[in-house]
Amino acid sequence: MTPVAVVRSLYRYPIKSMAAEPIPVAELSWNGLARDRRFGFRRVGDMSEVPWLTATKLAALVCYRPYNAGAEGDVRTLRVVTPEGEDLEANGAALRERLSQTHGQPVELLYLRHGIYDEAPVSLISASTLMALERASGRELDPRRFRPNIVAELASDEPFAEDSWIGHILAFGSGGAAMAVARRDLRCPMVNLDPETAAPDPRVLRAVGQSHEAYAGVYGSTFTTGNIRIGDEIHLLSL
Repeated sequence: MTPVAVVRSLYRYPIKSMAAEPIPVAELSWNGLARDRRFGFRRVGDMSEVPWLTATKLAALVCYRPYNAGAEGDVRTLRVVTPEGEDLEANGAALRERLSQTHGQPVELLYLRHGIYDEAPVSLISASTLMALERASGRELDPRRFRPNIVAELASDEPFAEDSWIGHILAFGSGGAAMAVARRDLRCPMVNLDPETAAPDPRVLRAVGQSHEAYAGVYGSTFTTGNIRIGDEIHLLSL
């Protein structure tokens, strides 16, 4: 069977809305990628359905780099490197007070075993889509702007071709992992934020809107668990 793409890069986000962690191998669990978005800072006293502190409320979050050398869910080994280079405990008072003061409202770190996702546990975007948006926006685009778990290099150069995978299964390499593709990814102003500086550029979301009705990439969920590696072939299967 001819592959439709190969895995170009993999990312997970240990703390919701903070920086991406590039990884060579991703463990696809029933709750998305292991260690992906399991933690998030909640705005204390916010009783809404979306109480999380996100980069749409505090853009600088994308410049905080979390990492965890311990077991999944172990907050004792979860740490965050600040934009200034300080290495702090994720659940420590120093980071909590810094974010609370910057945001202007108290926050606290929470752990959710099933992950903290906006739409679905797994996200994918193709390199062809990113290239098309670069041309439309007139600037180079770091894939991390789009917060994907998987960046795929297509066998063709057709932008937004991943839309045609909705309703199908993507099988990755020989590690047993497979993803059920469910819906297109409707983009928000977060794509305007430079992942290194948090500087906004409205041309990016404008390009997504003008090029593809504000959609770029796809969402899905786990079909079978297993490992995904950079360089894995991606095969398209029917349900």
